[in-house]
Amino acid sequence: MKRKNDRGFPDRQAIVAFIKANQGNVGTREIAREFGLKNADRVELKRMLRELADDGTIKKKRHKVSEPDTLPSTLVADITGRDSDGELIASPTEWDEVESGEPPKILIVMPRRPKPGTAAGVGDRALLRVERIDETEGPAYRGHIIKVFDKAKSRILGVFRSLPEGGGRLVPVDKKSADRELNIAAADTQGAQDGDLVSVDIVRSRAFGLASGRVKEKLGSVKSEKAISLIAIYAHDIPLQFRPAAEREAEAAEPANLKGREDWRDVPLVTIDPPDAKDHDDAVHAQADDDPNNKGGFIVNVAIADVSFYVRPGTALDRDALDRGNSVYFPDRVVPMLPERISNNLCSLVPGEPRGALAVRMVIGPDGRKRSHTFHRILMRSAAKLNYAQAQAAIDGRPDDTTGPLLDPILRPLYTAYACVKRARDERDPLNLDLPERKILLKSDGTVDRVIVPERLDAHKLIEEFMILANVAAAEMLEKKSLPLIYRVHDEPTLEKVHALAEFLETLDVPFAKSGALRPALFNRVLAQLEGHDHFPLVSEVVLRAQAQAEYSAENYGHFGLNLRRYAHFTSPIRRYADLVVHRALVRALGLGEGALPDTETPETLGEVAAHISVTERRAMKAERETVDRLIAHHLADRIGSSFQGRVSGVTRAGLFVKLSETGADGLIPIRSLGTEYFNYDESRHALVGTRSGAMHQLGDVVDVRLIEAAPIAGALRFELLSSSGETAPQGRRASGRQRRPSFKAHPGRSPAKKHKPAKPKKPGKGKKNKGKGQKGKAW
Repeated sequence: MKRKNDRGFPDRQAIVAFIKANQGNVGTREIAREFGLKNADRVELKRMLRELADDGTIKKKRHKVSEPDTLPSTLVADITGRDSDGELIASPTEWDEVESGEPPKILIVMPRRPKPGTAAGVGDRALLRVERIDETEGPAYRGHIIKVFDKAKSRILGVFRSLPEGGGRLVPVDKKSADRELNIAAADTQGAQDGDLVSVDIVRSRAFGLASGRVKEKLGSVKSEKAISLIAIYAHDIPLQFRPAAEREAEAAEPANLKGREDWRDVPLVTIDPPDAKDHDDAVHAQADDDPNNKGGFIVNVAIADVSFYVRPGTALDRDALDRGNSVYFPDRVVPMLPERISNNLCSLVPGEPRGALAVRMVIGPDGRKRSHTFHRILMRSAAKLNYAQAQAAIDGRPDDTTGPLLDPILRPLYTAYACVKRARDERDPLNLDLPERKILLKSDGTVDRVIVPERLDAHKLIEEFMILANVAAAEMLEKKSLPLIYRVHDEPTLEKVHALAEFLETLDVPFAKSGALRPALFNRVLAQLEGHDHFPLVSEVVLRAQAQAEYSAENYGHFGLNLRRYAHFTSPIRRYADLVVHRALVRALGLGEGALPDTETPETLGEVAAHISVTERRAMKAERETVDRLIAHHLADRIGSSFQGRVSGVTRAGLFVKLSETGADGLIPIRSLGTEYFNYDESRHALVGTRSGAMHQLGDVVDVRLIEAAPIAGALRFELLSSSGETAPQGRRASGRQRRPSFKAHPGRSPAKKHKPAKPKKPGKGKKNKGKGQKGKAW
């Protein structure tokens, strides 16, 4: 019998018992279903779960609740070693040791005859099905391999350095292996010259001395930009070449025709993209609705390239697309998810050419809310290819030869419909963070010319909001048809991060309600209070860091940042595999013809795909970020000794990370260089605080720094502090509202005889004002 209290609501013991009985698979939806709770009870249920998490009875991780220190049933893990019996041991790939301590160990169970793609070894990354082991000793979990992602590499990427006596050394590009050089014999250099980027096979490893290697491939000089992006491609195992079978399938593909499609070639859809876009996979059109029951409303059409028509499940093209998961964008190149014949030709909605598309027709009410939608498989013909600045200039009264004829029939209706949709968007109140986005402009030789922050235009917001509406429509349609799909989900911040943010805001005397249901509006109100204030950049950064990371999932737990209950990526199947899956599901759900999602796809199999493409998305983000770091470090390498202004972008026990205002480059000020006194890391303030003077260096401070070292291959910069807007700790207030963590030394060579306690702080110093703010970032 389900235990309930006098109000008919389950008591704490009943909820905890249910969570323990269903490890790793319980969320608010499952609890509500088990105890027959209605929507009105959800707030009370969430409050109780927060209390249980606060007192340590349960653990809340994203959309699931569990016993403390339990893992979800499916996860990505790294195989880190073997136990005394020779069995493989793994740990979760994503694990916050600060919040959760040491990651749990997982014992890998290997069958006698592993299925293809499941044989693993130390150093591999794999998708696991995990179950708890009720034993007192050894690993707490048992894992079964579903798929192996990354094989341990015997090939190393690095820079060849020649030696006078012949042969040379390999300096690895990986920061973790930078001090593990390889010896290259003269016979094994393959003609590599000093400074060449090469891949090397390890041919002999020694217990003592340098291991030996043989040059396998020369990739070019590290002075060229091409080699800089290749470093990230090879370092992260991003597939660069398509399988021959995939290339053959792409070349054999025939253009779409009217068979099985509606003829939309007379609908004046237009593409609006960045000026350097090579593929155009989304087109838009809007017009006033002539339905008298929707006076003041609009019809918005969003057409998306019909990739599912060309990339069928189980084909070589599909396997390559799934392996890549997404396209990867570098300043000089794109590593596409699909071959150029598909992405830049057959599926690019170029003007005047018939193209297959999957379109959604949305009826928008005068209040900006979507009233209904229908999906259509169409043949279309783009009326024009525009860039954001070009479309905006036309609306602002500066049309050119292309936009002039389009202004009244196409562009004005689009902007008027966007103004209507924006009312509903503002009422929804999604998370509104100001996030400046920098773009690197290259010279003809591939080196950095300059770094700019493109202006944020209404044209950007128009396309983003229409794409969001289309994505929501796709998720709603597939849920209505009861078909499995891959959601784009974004969890609310964890309790730990919310409490940490509240403590930080308390130090600034900014009120923040920790109780009750979390909503993006709560964070928006905090930011609105501080807009134009010196602390605004700092608070924006801390609020951003409190947020969870968006991911793909076969289970829906909503999108916190967008404040949407259901959301799926539908609008970019050329560059995201998740969108391709959604297209296939829509084709199957609506009986639209060929390229449908197979009947064999289930929430379980799509959950495995979602976990994989979440990993490839983060791989791409890391590779893109590292390439930018290397390019800018190379750009600044000849400016050693120059001074720059920047802002403290990170505070750790190692020192201060600074982002330069001019280029957005990140570098470290080591703590040992901050001064002669000891500094404590004040976690609640995101600051380093001097124990003697009370001088405080805080996240968000404006600083002047001098560049003292640049390592282009590693993408690393090191600064020294010249001046700071940081202030001394306020009179009478300790630098941290919590118990102090152990202090650490500014100079590792000195060992204090006893633990230093902070002296009475001085009065606040004046320092430089922290002015300015970033631009509003793109939608989540």
